[in-house]
Amino acid sequence: MTGLLPEAALTRISVMQPWLGEDEVAAVAEVLRSGWVAQGPKVAEFEATFARRLEAAHAVATSSCTTALHLALVVAGVQAGDDVVVPSLSFVATANAPTYVGARPVFADVDGVTGNLTASGVAAVLTPQTRAVIVVDQGGVPVDLAPIRALCDPRGIVVIEDAACAAGSLYRGHPAGAWAELATWSFHPRKLLTTGEGGMLTTSRLDWAERARRLREHAMSVSAAERHASVLAPPERYDEVGFNFRMTDLQAAVGLVQLDRLPAIVERRRELAARYAEAIAGIDGLRLVADPPHGRTNMQSCWVEVGRSYRTDREGLLAELAEAGISARRGIMAAHRQRAHAAAAREAELPETDRLTDTTLILPLFHQLTTAEQDRVIAVLARPVRGSQGP
Repeated sequence: MTGLLPEAALTRISVMQPWLGEDEVAAVAEVLRSGWVAQGPKVAEFEATFARRLEAAHAVATSSCTTALHLALVVAGVQAGDDVVVPSLSFVATANAPTYVGARPVFADVDGVTGNLTASGVAAVLTPQTRAVIVVDQGGVPVDLAPIRALCDPRGIVVIEDAACAAGSLYRGHPAGAWAELATWSFHPRKLLTTGEGGMLTTSRLDWAERARRLREHAMSVSAAERHASVLAPPERYDEVGFNFRMTDLQAAVGLVQLDRLPAIVERRRELAARYAEAIAGIDGLRLVADPPHGRTNMQSCWVEVGRSYRTDREGLLAELAEAGISARRGIMAAHRQRAHAAAAREAELPETDRLTDTTLILPLFHQLTTAEQDRVIAVLARPVRGSQGP
């Protein structure tokens, strides 16, 4: 047989793949051989290493970023009847977390370029009941945190940075999250640093860290690790209602290896994103996410905005990519459009959120993406007319 294979016969290109290898396998095997697989010494090592690398004073490992957000609101004192400002342009967990403590999510619009909250957007929706603001480093683009804290700190409003996507991003020369009193992190497989599932809470305050550690273990006064390490375990107390938000040593062992991989992952993703940017710069109607003036993105999500001058709309481009065996995704969801948050959405005016939700998609980007695979994606983006087979 001669000639090129049809696109349908080509290997599917995923939108994201975690970078895992034999080092992670060895780390898990070591934990299995130790006999301690629940939350224990590896979790403590992961917390200490993560805090040091991310320039955080304290780190508390959790079962997910969602549970970390829940704990952050609890330790910050958010209660039933309070308002919590959140972006709608985020995974729904950001809006869900306030409801777990009985608070009301209040949606603020985002910047139309970065997709992040701004101080002016937050100021527009503050109420006398506002107790906290959750800002998001959307797709790894670091939020401009300082102006938001300058607005909120004097008012006694706690700013929580949802840095789920931001491991490896920089804000004003420091790791994303380093400027926050409270930040939360995700280690889901879609993120650069993964433990399968898992999360982390980082904080500048020792009292918040200590309470978060108790609360993640049913608020026990003595940790499970301390009890199991004792021949005669001390009696424990339960002074408040806690949760089961623990990470396992199996996950933490993977996380430690992934932390060492993180600089290489970020470098590779930025190289691939630069290649996309070079190609897209010559295509009318497409805009690729880029570094903001105040920082550097890790390119966790390489999203592109499909403008009116492009040859097709976002849905048409997604269909063409799928036909070519390329798995792209619609851009960041809007929580205010979901039935679960219909009540909060009634008062929201979010034109930039609506526009980005309807016009953005996420391109394939992962460490193992080859030049040939990326060229296949670029060829679809660069087609001159609908239905063309490209150059």
